[in-house]
Amino acid sequence: MSKRILGSSGLEVSALGLGCMGLSHGYGPAVDQEDGIALIRAAVDLGVTFFDTAQVYGPFTNEELVGKALRPVREQVVIATKFGFSFDNGQSRGLNSRPEHIKATVEASLRRLGVESIDLLYQHRVDPDVPIEDVAGAVKDLVTSGKVKHFGLSEAGVDVIRRAHAVHPVTALQSEYSLWWREPEDEILPTLEELGIGFVPFSPLGKGFLTGAITPTTPFDGSDLRNILPRFTEQARTANHTLVDLVSAVAARTGATAAQVALAWLLAQRPWIVPIPGTTKIHRLQENTGAADIELSSEDLEELSEASGRVDVHGDRYPPHMQQWINR
Repeated sequence: MSKRILGSSGLEVSALGLGCMGLSHGYGPAVDQEDGIALIRAAVDLGVTFFDTAQVYGPFTNEELVGKALRPVREQVVIATKFGFSFDNGQSRGLNSRPEHIKATVEASLRRLGVESIDLLYQHRVDPDVPIEDVAGAVKDLVTSGKVKHFGLSEAGVDVIRRAHAVHPVTALQSEYSLWWREPEDEILPTLEELGIGFVPFSPLGKGFLTGAITPTTPFDGSDLRNILPRFTEQARTANHTLVDLVSAVAARTGATAAQVALAWLLAQRPWIVPIPGTTKIHRLQENTGAADIELSSEDLEELSEASGRVDVHGDRYPPHMQQWINR
C-alpha cells in the first residue's frame, strides 16, 4: 500500500489505517480474540502499518488485543492509542486529563500494548477542567522520557489545537470526517495545513452507513452504539439515504464499491489525510484497503463534493451527553 506522512512530523504510515475499536467495543459484542488477531494480522499482510486503539475501548481489552496481534511485527507498524477518561472498576467515569492521571494511564497502556514507546498518543477528548497547556506539557514530558513519540488530539477545535501546538508539536488530529460529516473543512483543515498537522478521519464510512449495507430498517445489536445516535433513527436513515444513492451511482460507473468510493474521495482531499476505517470482517478489510488504489476522476470528485454538500443530513452526530465532549 502507498504511504503518507502525517503533516510535517515525518511520521510515515500506510495511506489507510485500521480503526480497531469495533473489534472490542461500540458495534455489538466483542469478537473472539483469535478472530481479532487474525483480522489485524490480515491488515498487516495487506500493507496496513497504522493501527488505532484507545484505553476506553473495552475498556482496556482493545489495547491488549492490538498489542498481542502486532507483537511479531512491532518494528513494522505504528500504534496509536488515546488517554483522557477516568475509570472505576474497569468502567469509564467521564473525562480526566490531569497530568498525573495521563502519566499513570500511559504506563498502563504501555504494559497492555507490550511496547516500550507509544508511536502516537492522542488526548481522546478535550477536558474542559484541565488547561490544554498542562495536557501538552504532560505529553511533552512523556516524549522526553522516550515513552511516547508523537502527540495527537481528537475532536479538538482550532483554539485548542493552536494552544497545544505551541507547547509541543501536534502530529495529528483525529476527528470524524466523511461525505456525510464535512464540518472539518470549514476551519479545521485550513488550520492543520497552516500548522503542518496530519488529519486522521474516524468513521470515514459514516459508521457503515455510506457502504449501502445499512437500510432504514437494519436492526442493530442491543450493545451497538448506533442505537442511541440520532443519525441512525429509522427516519434519519431514510432521509439520509440520498447520500448512499450518490456514492453508489459513482461506484457503479467506476467499477468500485460504495465504500471504496467514499474512502477514495477522502484520500483525494489532502495528501496528509489518513482515514482509519474499521471492520470485523476480513472481506470488508480487503474491500476497504483496495480503496488506496482507486483514483477518482476530477469530475467524479467534483460531483461527490457538490452533491453531498447540497444534502441536508438529518440527525445529530451524538446524543447530548456525548456531544458535550466535542470541542468546537
